[in-house]
Amino acid sequence: MNKSEFIAAVAEKSELTKKDAEKAVAAMMDAIMEAVAQDDKVQLIGFGTFERRERGEKVYRNPRTGEQMTVAPCKYPVFKAGRAFKEAVDK
Repeated sequence: MNKSEFIAAVAEKSELTKKDAEKAVAAMMDAIMEAVAQDDKVQLIGFGTFERRERGEKVYRNPRTGEQMTVAPCKYPVFKAGRAFKEAVDK
């Protein structure tokens, strides 16, 4: 399911127009992205949790040359599915 199909499904289930459903989906996605970017955890009970984690600096070796390379630390988003979501998928 792509974004437009998702918006159509939301519009159908909520009895909203596609434009209103698109605005709602976009607002929800923006709110989640902004919160996670500010290092807040977004917990939607039954659905899941969105949060930001950080990887430390690592040293890797290039297998061809043997040269060691340092990769800078980075932050990345994580989604952990909630119990209800996991149970729905496992049916």
